[in-house]
Amino acid sequence: MANAKEKEKDKELKSVCLMIRKDQYDALQDMKVNVSGFVRDMIDDRLSESNIILNVTHETRELYDKIISISPRGDEDMEPYLREALKNMLDKYIKEMQQLHKDIGK
Repeated sequence: MANAKEKEKDKELKSVCLMIRKDQYDALQDMKVNVSGFVRDMIDDRLSESNIILNVTHETRELYDKIISISPRGDEDMEPYLREALKNMLDKYIKEMQQLHKDIGK
């Protein structure tokens, strides 16, 4: 287990040059988002063992934002529904693979 000094060292900042598109920069500025903090948060999310990053349609994002905004625990409330959706997706794939296996055997 890392001691406090090692943990503090892990949080030291490193300056890097980052290239982003102008439209990305402008959108972040319009939202008054600190680019460095935003990038650090995105990296933390990507490296996290408990965060998922999903690319979805605009409509799905709007629906997500509406539902999560009224959810007392945010994303935590969504987890059982996500697990059920993943189970359903897996069931669908299993059935498709079984049908493919059956078709190949003909």
